[in-house]
Amino acid sequence: MKTNDQLDHLKKLRAEARLGGGQKRIDKQHEKGVMTARERIDLLLDKGSFEEFDMFKSHRCRDFGMETQVFPGDGVVTGHGTVNGRIVYVFAQDFTVLGGSLSETFAEKICKIMDLAMKNGAPVIGLNDSGGARIQEGIESLAGYSEIFQRNVMASGVVPQISAIFGPCAGGAVYSPALTDFVIMVQNQSYMFLTGPKVVKSVTFEDVTTEALGGAAMHASRSGVSDYAATSGADAIEYIRKMLSYLPQNNMENPPCIPCADPRNRDSVELNSILPDNNNAAYDMKEIILQTIDDRDFFEVKESFAPNLIVGFARYNGMSVGIVANQPLHLSGVLDIDSSVKGARFVRFCDCFNIPVVTFVDVPGFLPGTAQEYGGVIRNGAKILYAFAEATIPKVTVITRKAYGGAYCVMSSKHLRGDINYAWPSAEIAVMGATGAVGVLYGREAKKAENPAAFLKEKEKEYQDTVANPYVAAQRGYIDDIIEPARTRVRIIRALELLQNKRDTNPMKKHGNIPL
Repeated sequence: MKTNDQLDHLKKLRAEARLGGGQKRIDKQHEKGVMTARERIDLLLDKGSFEEFDMFKSHRCRDFGMETQVFPGDGVVTGHGTVNGRIVYVFAQDFTVLGGSLSETFAEKICKIMDLAMKNGAPVIGLNDSGGARIQEGIESLAGYSEIFQRNVMASGVVPQISAIFGPCAGGAVYSPALTDFVIMVQNQSYMFLTGPKVVKSVTFEDVTTEALGGAAMHASRSGVSDYAATSGADAIEYIRKMLSYLPQNNMENPPCIPCADPRNRDSVELNSILPDNNNAAYDMKEIILQTIDDRDFFEVKESFAPNLIVGFARYNGMSVGIVANQPLHLSGVLDIDSSVKGARFVRFCDCFNIPVVTFVDVPGFLPGTAQEYGGVIRNGAKILYAFAEATIPKVTVITRKAYGGAYCVMSSKHLRGDINYAWPSAEIAVMGATGAVGVLYGREAKKAENPAAFLKEKEKEYQDTVANPYVAAQRGYIDDIIEPARTRVRIIRALELLQNKRDTNPMKKHGNIPL
């Protein structure tokens, strides 16, 4: 074969591979308003940066008529490229090829790029759109899933792993995304579940729709499986691109620091009056976050799940940080099962990848009740405690108002190796609120008093002045300084700069046993 003929042959094969399952199936995707695997990759990566691997790899199955259904690439597009100039490895499942079902060779392609990502220290992005295991291959496809799972676990804490779900994701297919650091779904387009509505009905007799059982809105708000319910495929990809801007390439690097035009010495005078006069009244903790971070640019994660705790990424003077904050607008900012798990997982991610954590505290305690106790609030509440205690990253804490009981301990207190702990003058640090404490301490005496209400009110003020204020904690050194709210941004930036070269270690061990 002459050189020109060889090149023409190569071009023909490449064109065939790029068509996946064929133009008719591509058109069908477009009719649904859905992008193809290659279109998603093109949108995710910097223009012209994609280098594809295994374009011509195909399955080896010759049973059940599969010898007549051979497509180059075998239903998954893999390779590497850049996002804002930084290398990432990517795979995109192609629903036009046998419903994106996973075969032995399909899995081998994914495993290859995961291995390369680990060796070269770069994030892995999985764009999922698959009908699940390829039934015709039986055990080979199950083995392929298991090989991917193993690599997800090995890569955990070494390189960031992000999964986006653009279509079906059912059965064993759900576990690879679940093992990654972040999961993004698309509203009214993607779904995840172990067993579909038909199986659910046959076993439990429940009538449930696909969307209600495993849709993006449900997983973003109720199960917590999804970190973001995107409005479209393009929105999901933009979310991934922005998230990557806060993350290091791997666990050996520090997170990126970018030039910042927001003055580092900027005061926020509004914060001096942001708290309500009534210390039981709600206010929006997000406004405090926005007032202190660079350019009011907050990248929230799991916004719809356990909204009584806020987590997300931001920057202080260009430095990337993780934010953890109680939200008084929801359940008064209490900690419960869901918020504890949400906070623990986020803190542990930040610790894996050297991202400092700034914690804003206004927490009245843990949520009481039989539902919480039966659900294991003790075990689950211990997770966030474990995460903060284990973390060796820089930890800066600001107590704005309430910090009561065990919840004070848990929220990155000085006792859990908090590095710099600030409090506003309004902070109330005590075992419990003044009203509850006085009821315990003086309940009997109040009954004997001439005016019980006046007696209790006087004792409440006494308790407030004696115990429930930041000065007692400051006297013990548990609070490093009591700061003017308007100066919060300035003090956080100084603290983060002070901690840039922080080194902390945990005892040598195989791994800890977090209360799961």
